[in-house]
Amino acid sequence: MSNIHRIQWFDQQIRESGYPNSRLLAQQFEISVRQAQRDIEYMIVSLRAPLLYIAKYRGYCYEDKTYVLPLLYMTEEEKRVLQYLVFRYSQYNYDNAAPVRRVGQLLARFTDGEEDGSAGRLPVFNASPRLMQNVQLLSYAIQNRLTVQAVYKDGNEETALLLCPLKLVAQYNTDYLITYCKQQNKERMLRLDCIGLVSLTDTTFEPNLAERVKWEDDTVPVRKPFTAKVALPKPLEGKAWNGFAIRAVQGLNYEIEFYDADLFMQHLLAAEWAELLSPGWLRLKLQNKCRRILERLNDEGAESMDQAPNG
Repeated sequence: MSNIHRIQWFDQQIRESGYPNSRLLAQQFEISVRQAQRDIEYMIVSLRAPLLYIAKYRGYCYEDKTYVLPLLYMTEEEKRVLQYLVFRYSQYNYDNAAPVRRVGQLLARFTDGEEDGSAGRLPVFNASPRLMQNVQLLSYAIQNRLTVQAVYKDGNEETALLLCPLKLVAQYNTDYLITYCKQQNKERMLRLDCIGLVSLTDTTFEPNLAERVKWEDDTVPVRKPFTAKVALPKPLEGKAWNGFAIRAVQGLNYEIEFYDADLFMQHLLAAEWAELLSPGWLRLKLQNKCRRILERLNDEGAESMDQAPNG
């Protein structure tokens, strides 16, 4: 049950002069006293409830009797969005990870309070409807050990797969599904943003499959970030450059950490900078990309000239 219902019950007990405490809250909803105390702390810190403990009654009342709880009702659609936010925040592992994960824990209190195997992280993300829908379907499949049919796009190739989804994980701004592929008879780690249509089947897989799966080294993303040295046209304030961790080296030279080269190149194409100092392989990769863009533009320009009417 969501802690929304527990908080509403606690509030009602106070208004009826019942002087509730963590022990009564735990007994009422069959939860631990520690979890009940976290609900009370949440009311104080996040909901600004003026709770006052009365030792005589061993329970709480409102110091300000005019206080009312903020609106806590959510529609099912809002709850699904919130569950996705919990998925994206809870495993964030960059700078200031502790407060970001704390946000995920606080948001989780407004969901149904059930583990769905979809813990994740996020400071910046694109909550596309398809991705959110797939997270919901795959979470349900993981809970109920259902095989799913999915279309997976790897480059320009699309493949229909029959999967036993085991876990949703987040690694360096990318979400993955850890799964066992029945057709290929091997374990795989698939990018969620490359999974297209997902449909549940009524076939279950064995409960200990996740325990038996051993992952190959090449299925796990690289953990150590790349580092680029970039000269900027003016000093940069803060420790991030449009989401990328950055630190000053000397003068206007900065070191930027990144994990996805293609994503970082897209950023370089849009951002303002003076010189890409290193690494050499990234300079070459960016030069080749720009060269291909120019070639396409030149080809399109020549074609337009050929098709232009004489006059």
